[in-house]
Amino acid sequence: MSNNFDLFGSELALKDRRALEPVARVGEARLRRADRTQAIFEPLSLEERLAADHDARVVWAVVERLDVSAFLALIKSREGGPGAPTIDPRLMIGVILLGVVEGIGSSRRLDKRCRTDDGYRWMLGGVTVNHHDLAEFKVTHEQRLDDLLTQLVARLVHVGAVEVKRISQDGVRIRASAGRGSYRRRVTLEKLLVQARRHVEELKRQSDEPVEESRKAAARERAARQKLERVEKALAGMVDAERVKQNHTGKPSAQQEPRVSTTDPEARKMKIGTGAIVPAWNTQFATDTDSRAVVGVMVTSSGSDGQCLVPMREQVEKRTGQKVQEQLADGGYFNKEAIEQSHAAGVVTFIPPVKEKNSTTDPSLPKHGDKQGTIALRKRMVEEAARRIYRQRAATSETVNADVTCNRGLGRILVRGLSKVRCLALWSAIAYNIVHLGHHLT
Repeated sequence: MSNNFDLFGSELALKDRRALEPVARVGEARLRRADRTQAIFEPLSLEERLAADHDARVVWAVVERLDVSAFLALIKSREGGPGAPTIDPRLMIGVILLGVVEGIGSSRRLDKRCRTDDGYRWMLGGVTVNHHDLAEFKVTHEQRLDDLLTQLVARLVHVGAVEVKRISQDGVRIRASAGRGSYRRRVTLEKLLVQARRHVEELKRQSDEPVEESRKAAARERAARQKLERVEKALAGMVDAERVKQNHTGKPSAQQEPRVSTTDPEARKMKIGTGAIVPAWNTQFATDTDSRAVVGVMVTSSGSDGQCLVPMREQVEKRTGQKVQEQLADGGYFNKEAIEQSHAAGVVTFIPPVKEKNSTTDPSLPKHGDKQGTIALRKRMVEEAARRIYRQRAATSETVNADVTCNRGLGRILVRGLSKVRCLALWSAIAYNIVHLGHHLT
């Protein structure tokens, strides 16, 4: 069939026949190519660039209402006197909180975001920060951060979002920044102490010799002094470790001799969620069951949860000015002494009784030595009403623990020392409250 006809024999139009004819290609295809060297002038401010619903706006709306007078009191540079201006502590608090809200735990990553991300650039408004400033600020204000959490919780209580009549408590054990092989017995630590002191003295003598370069000598001497300080702290912490071991085992033995880390003397080995026994911190959070706001934070180097029951309740009552009436916790908090103290204070505890070793009796039945509070708890926990209340524990505490460890920078601790670890826990608690209850705080 002729090319001038289609499949059904009808003659094609002229323009259709031309479309079927091959096109003569001359030269390369015409393309719009990128030119990244040309200057771009955008008449936009940081305020205009940031989306109206960005997390940075929520964080800043909360931060600008906080009382930061305790931070300002530390600044030595004053109007009319010498000294360069200091970064507004509200900016540092806002940037760090925004990082925790987004799950950024590294100060170097946060530093990079401050130079590239619109949210952090808007927060800083042209002020420059570096990772050294951020890292130091994050872990050096334990009491002031505790006061910030108290301010937020007080605000939630004031607007009626939090009542703390019923709180739920749980702990999460987080891997510490200490090696498993860094733990030493007392005898070994005493030998290391002698060696470290001798090394420091030798470096001091060498620093007086002209052959040594002053900068390198100073670095060696500084490293030696830091090692000496860690060994001294480890020996000082040995007393507490021996006391804990004595209470746990009943009597010391050569096989169960306590050990302390030379890299983080305050961290202790304990079993974490995976079942491994590693250096870790026991981080405790108390949550209001109605609002699910974090109202209490504790960090200990002890793997025992039962000892945290009463101190946490007292902390919550002091922080909120409210009376805790009911306290929920899992079986790890079944400590008879703590239960009796709570009972004497008029607090109803909901803790499942644990089955004692080598015992075949029902844990809900009274045991020899039980006092009034423990007997009442055993009887209470078999009732359906108490079990219904206890179910709220998992819906609150487990949710908080999962959030702070997975989303708020507490997946693994990278700093050393109890005070610094507590600072990180406080940042996480503050960020959690802002994310989930920010509409009550602004």
